[in-house]
Amino acid sequence: MRVAVDRGAATVVVVACLGLVLLVGSALAVVAAMVTAHRSAQAAADLAALAGATAASDGAVPCAAAADVASANGARLTDCVVADGVVTVAVEVPGPRWLGQDHDLSARARAGPATAI
Repeated sequence: MRVAVDRGAATVVVVACLGLVLLVGSALAVVAAMVTAHRSAQAAADLAALAGATAASDGAVPCAAAADVASANGARLTDCVVADGVVTVAVEVPGPRWLGQDHDLSARARAGPATAI
């Protein structure tokens, strides 16, 4: 009686597993890049709102100050509203351009004078 030898079967399994690991790694890299870009957008929005509120309390142009700070942080100011010294801004940062992702990430923030308790 002859025993069949499956030569090379392990190679196919290893190549399939490596392909799966590569696919999962690429997907995780895209997610990590999106999270990093969103955190960057939120930080830029927070700083822009604070700069706008500071400029408003100093009598300067709040939206111009917010745009300058957003630009310095790699973001683009898309909206700026000033009401009663409270500055609300929205910014966008370029998102990752991997694996067909082409969305820009946005964030909003609001800052203004502290209210007396």
